[in-house]
Amino acid sequence: MRKVLRKKWFSGALGIIIIITIISIIFFRAKSEPKVEGDIITIPVNRDQLVIQVCTDNILKLHYLPLGKSTPDTKVVGKTSWSPVEASIDIKSNPMVIKTKSMIIEIDKKSEAISVFDSNSKLLLKEGEITSLSNGNLEFTHDDGQNFYGIGAYTANDSPKGIIRKNSVNITAGTQGYAGGPLVWSTSGYGVLVDSDGGIFKIGNNDLKFGNGSKDDVNCFIMVGETKSIMASISEISGKSPMFPKWATGFTNSEWGIDEKELTSIVDTYRQKQIPIDNYTLDFDWKNWGEDNYGEFRWNTDKFPDGPSGKLSDMMADKGVKLTGIMKPRIHVDTEEGRYADEHKLWLESKGSSTDYFSKKIVKDIDFSKGEARDWFFEHTKDALNSGLVGWWNDEADERSPNFQFLNMEKALYEGQRKTTNMRVWSINRNFYLGAQKYAYGMWSGDINTGFLSMAGQRDRMLSSIILGENKWGMDTGGFNGGNPSPENYARWMEFSAFTPIFRVHGQMNQQRQPWVFGEKAEAAATKAIRFRYSLIPYIYTYDRQAYDNGIGLVRPLIFDYPEDNNVANNVESWMFGDYMLVSPVVKQDQKEKDIDLPKGNWIDYFKGTKYDGGQTIKYSINNETWDDIPIFVKKGAIIPSYSKPIQYVEEKVDTLFIDTFPDKEMTSFKYYDDDGKTYNYENGEYFMQDMHTQDKGDVISFNINSKIGSFTPDTKYYIVKVHSDPGKEVKLNGQSLKAASSVGDVENSSDEIWTNSTDIYGDVTCIKVKAGEEKAIEIVVK
Repeated sequence: MRKVLRKKWFSGALGIIIIITIISIIFFRAKSEPKVEGDIITIPVNRDQLVIQVCTDNILKLHYLPLGKSTPDTKVVGKTSWSPVEASIDIKSNPMVIKTKSMIIEIDKKSEAISVFDSNSKLLLKEGEITSLSNGNLEFTHDDGQNFYGIGAYTANDSPKGIIRKNSVNITAGTQGYAGGPLVWSTSGYGVLVDSDGGIFKIGNNDLKFGNGSKDDVNCFIMVGETKSIMASISEISGKSPMFPKWATGFTNSEWGIDEKELTSIVDTYRQKQIPIDNYTLDFDWKNWGEDNYGEFRWNTDKFPDGPSGKLSDMMADKGVKLTGIMKPRIHVDTEEGRYADEHKLWLESKGSSTDYFSKKIVKDIDFSKGEARDWFFEHTKDALNSGLVGWWNDEADERSPNFQFLNMEKALYEGQRKTTNMRVWSINRNFYLGAQKYAYGMWSGDINTGFLSMAGQRDRMLSSIILGENKWGMDTGGFNGGNPSPENYARWMEFSAFTPIFRVHGQMNQQRQPWVFGEKAEAAATKAIRFRYSLIPYIYTYDRQAYDNGIGLVRPLIFDYPEDNNVANNVESWMFGDYMLVSPVVKQDQKEKDIDLPKGNWIDYFKGTKYDGGQTIKYSINNETWDDIPIFVKKGAIIPSYSKPIQYVEEKVDTLFIDTFPDKEMTSFKYYDDDGKTYNYENGEYFMQDMHTQDKGDVISFNINSKIGSFTPDTKYYIVKVHSDPGKEVKLNGQSLKAASSVGDVENSSDEIWTNSTDIYGDVTCIKVKAGEEKAIEIVVK
């Protein structure tokens, strides 16, 4: 009987086990199936999850979640919510397939390999080992012979070697003008951005690896497309760069060792000599540095008696000049503010204390990763802000500090000011880590040396930083260390700097960097460069808006526009200044001739009118006697707005713009932009924008201006369109024949819409004056 019962019990238990096992298998299999919700696929990987999200038509997000858990994003990521893409997702097939307009993704069900293709089914990247993701790493394969960009730049003391990146590169914010970020991209049509505080990229002949990241739940974005599309994607993922105030497109004189009397005298000299300037940046001198009672934030009334009341800033404003000042990340310990920081644990403990080189007193850095520290820091800048300092030169937060220290310092000032006033934020900072750009974060290249070799090296630094998403870059023009530059070095450096995003000069304590300090010849060359930049403010400012909209700013390496041209793959000799100007400054002493690579297309020497076919290297003659020539080439099809009269500061009112255009057989365009230049109202549609298009159709040249977009009314009342082509026989405006004038002077002085023919260095030119802000269809009959 017991044997029978045991047998029945065993059979019953076995049956229950089998049933439970079957149920478990069914349940496990059900749980293991990939799931789709909108544009997101969740794939179980043992006890972990791989979440694949289609963020846009050309951005794919891979997020590996150990045990299904995620950690907070770092400040590299600026966007976490994405609009529906309505991608085509098939999880029943093997491989599973995701399709958008720009990319195709295949996920092998057996191997779990992820392959990324462009819209033409060309394989770009393959992540073959899901186990690498589980270890917090990325391991991609790619075709041989590809060029990679990004990851890191150069410090002030490095010997630069171009913009291509190879082998292993550590990811860091670095020091002294370094720029870095967990980003790498290729002109072969893709890029990889990882959410990480540090790490390492390893670039092989046919593989790309990422490791040593800060997050166990590796989170990366794969971007597909042409170079400009990738840069737009970086901006979309990491955060858009807010527009600087319009005055920031002008010229800045920064100085260490100055007081109110000298400042006033120097600004008056700029105005007397009619050398444009918009901003004067003050070093330690403006502060009561080392004094108790928040001396780090207070005006030094011995040097600047009219600083605290705002009278000084008002006097400068009357001359068209803004004031900005230096900020440091450190506080003196034995002070009221130091004791407050101690009591509230605001210190950056990882760095410890040190003796300040200027005050000779003990200081410690604030830990700007703490919200309380950021709020406290900004609160004590308010008096300076209210007294008329309109921007910040943040210095030395890169020394023995975390990657996000500088970013967080500027975040304190940006977020505080955005809560306090609608006036735009301006800053420059001594390093860059991807994500900082969303806090109105400009950078400069650190404490560089004087001399031609140092000057030449700034090209690599600038372009490497821009490749990483920092569109607002500048340098200590003339050099900081090593004494004063020679007159020729200064003149050539000013010409170089006039074609960078942030145009500024600076030197060591008690060193001058004004043009007239370096002799008449250097002054003439520097003044010419400054004035030329100011004439192009309508062109330059448009690209600050474009940087905000799509991540492509004023200055860009040639690979942005010519990604398939191997001659420019590592070229730092020249760069594009906007869409239509190629700039190749002189950076060698006593240079008489320069080799310049002109990409495909047709080019015109801006200052001489000489025409060149692209796709060749030209030998360009340099004037080593006057130092005043800047090799600039205009691309055929260009549309370039400029002021019709000289200005001394950016906010001067000009009611007429010249629009120089060089029509090509293919239609080209320019999106002219303006706004109040001061506030963030542009975020709410208070701006002025007009699309302009031109085309050489053979017998007729068209120049069309679309209706304006936006609610802002600019100072501009007229455009004088200068069409550089065959002379017009007749001009039609909106289908009606337009009245002709007898001279260019008559066109410029007329209040009517009118036209005439003339000649200039480029040859024949047809000048047409029309009202700005209105839709216009212009036809120039040339045959």
